[in-house]
Amino acid sequence: MRLEKHPILEVKRAEPFVFFFQGRELLAYSGETIASALFAHGIRVFGRHPKDGSPQGIFCANGQCAQCLVLADGRPVKACMTLVRPGMRVAPLDGLPQAPPPPEHLAFRAIEEVEVEALVIGGGPAGMSAALELGRLGVKTLLVDDKHRLGGKLLLQTHRFFGSREAVYAGTRGIVIAENLAAEVQAQRSVEVWLNSPALAVFSDRKVGILREGRRYVLVRPRVLVVATGARERSLVFPGNTLPGVYGAGAFQTLVNRDLVRAAERLFVVGGGNVGLIAAYHALQAGIRVVGLCEALPECTGYKVHKDKLLRLGVPIYTSHTVVAAHGKDHVEAITIAQVDEKFQRIPGTEKTFGCDTILIAVGLDPVDEFYRKAQEFGIPAFAAGDAQEIAEASAAIFTGRIAGRRAAQALGRGVEIPAEWERTAEVLKSRPGRIHPPPALPPLSVFPVLHCVQEIPCDPCASVCPLGLIQVDREDIRNPPRFRGERPCSGCARCVAFCPGLAITLVDFRKDPEHPVVTVPWEFGTDALGVGKAVLAVDAEGKALGSAEVLGVSQVPGADHTLLVRLKVPEEWATRVAGMRVLQEEEAGIPAEPLPISEEAIVCRCERVGASAIRALIRQGVRDLNEIKAVTRAGMGACGGKTCRNLILRLFREEGVPLEEVTDFVGRPLFLEVPLGIFAGMEEP
Repeated sequence: MRLEKHPILEVKRAEPFVFFFQGRELLAYSGETIASALFAHGIRVFGRHPKDGSPQGIFCANGQCAQCLVLADGRPVKACMTLVRPGMRVAPLDGLPQAPPPPEHLAFRAIEEVEVEALVIGGGPAGMSAALELGRLGVKTLLVDDKHRLGGKLLLQTHRFFGSREAVYAGTRGIVIAENLAAEVQAQRSVEVWLNSPALAVFSDRKVGILREGRRYVLVRPRVLVVATGARERSLVFPGNTLPGVYGAGAFQTLVNRDLVRAAERLFVVGGGNVGLIAAYHALQAGIRVVGLCEALPECTGYKVHKDKLLRLGVPIYTSHTVVAAHGKDHVEAITIAQVDEKFQRIPGTEKTFGCDTILIAVGLDPVDEFYRKAQEFGIPAFAAGDAQEIAEASAAIFTGRIAGRRAAQALGRGVEIPAEWERTAEVLKSRPGRIHPPPALPPLSVFPVLHCVQEIPCDPCASVCPLGLIQVDREDIRNPPRFRGERPCSGCARCVAFCPGLAITLVDFRKDPEHPVVTVPWEFGTDALGVGKAVLAVDAEGKALGSAEVLGVSQVPGADHTLLVRLKVPEEWATRVAGMRVLQEEEAGIPAEPLPISEEAIVCRCERVGASAIRALIRQGVRDLNEIKAVTRAGMGACGGKTCRNLILRLFREEGVPLEEVTDFVGRPLFLEVPLGIFAGMEEP
């Protein structure tokens, strides 16, 4: 199930090697995690929970839970974070792992302590941008990240970014932005980078514990701290919610876009924000059928251009619908959704069931800001950036990282200013989608672009790439939709079509045949089904079929980075309405099946397998303290430290009508990840 080709990503692998799972000989490649190697062989169940024998598999794919725990050469490890090695023997973890025998001779080293001017936690867009600002000012900076590459979630983003082309690389794909920023960071002489080095805790003596390269415990004493640790995904409570195959967009994109594994055959997406819409599009690019997407609100909350891309490709979107249950024995086999009313209550009789093997939960993000809050508590000058400060797009994270870097420099006494326009730009980039404008009037020209981007979102690449300056974006507020200046002829170069991040511009050309004009549309799915003379289905901006169109040719603008331009011959009467095309397939959408019975318990705490009914019972008995719930049920006591179940428990309080101001929160755990105790003592590996 590895991807052999991809329309955007280069698929390049070294020679395979052998490893073993349950004694079975399997092939893997250098750089693959155990999880991705198992997924590539269709293995989704990695073990069984010791409490009830429930199947366990990938959930976060980010090292923050323990759902993917396996035994590798006899030691329990997280499959999503551990690289597979030649000859490695992997076994499922059924029950609790046995402690390995102690080594005959124990050796210890002194715990290394490092002093730096600035410590940046997180090597994503915000952390790299902060480190760059500090490095340019000559500040001795240490940047730490828990992955083996800089880039964070940028490494998972194959789409072009929105925002300002001048300020934050708008119009460039996230994977390219990651490479560019990483190269700039590595070139800074005053910035040191530690990879595979998660931060563990911020302590009251103003030191930060770092697990350097996953082996050595180091204490870092920074004069100033920048926290750019991103966000974690929210989850939902519904029967079957812990089946292997139910996970978040980050886990899915990690498998597909980073590890090049076809992580599903039939995918259903829950959540219509940008995260869910983009992940669904990424799935389609990987050849995965997206059978549907549901959103509880009356309209998707993500950018309209992201939603329209899915509609044009035939993905059914169900607004005012929510997930009811996931079905399956050891992995997902189907999903049931239902319509909700204005109070988000399920409407009986509206259930729809779809066959699928994967359910992607994309219902929002929460800041990973524990380090920032602890630093404030202990008096360390600290600044948050990116999603750790406020949930927004990655383009905003780049800019807030720059600002945090400057603020950290100011705290160190560096004489540097933060331009007022930086704050303004950051607010614009963080803004939510605005109102939708009527489509602009079409110019009386023989060739011109049609701008299907009509929503207020921060974006300006189309204006930047037009060689004649015919497309204008309000420089005072780039959230206003672009306008085409029709008083001058358009050259028909189609650069605006090729570089639009939302794939929301087409070019209409009446010059050769006014009755059958040529419409140029963007396409990011390769050329396999696009032979000259082939018939495709032309669709409007919201995916409504217009009719059959003939492919006249396929080309690419230099520098467009895999975005193809497909020229279609269409009738004059609907040429200006064409916004995209669909290659006709045997099956284009999810087909509802007969509803299935719903009997499984909805799980709130995955680590300790605590059901919603047990927690609701305590709430109804008058319990208002999460710590008491933890003591009685063990919810929040597992490996993830309550990172997943805390918000779900708070949601149950809201559903039971209890104001959250009456609820006492968990006492936060001092450590961010589970670490063998010997590491804190400086024990050397045997």
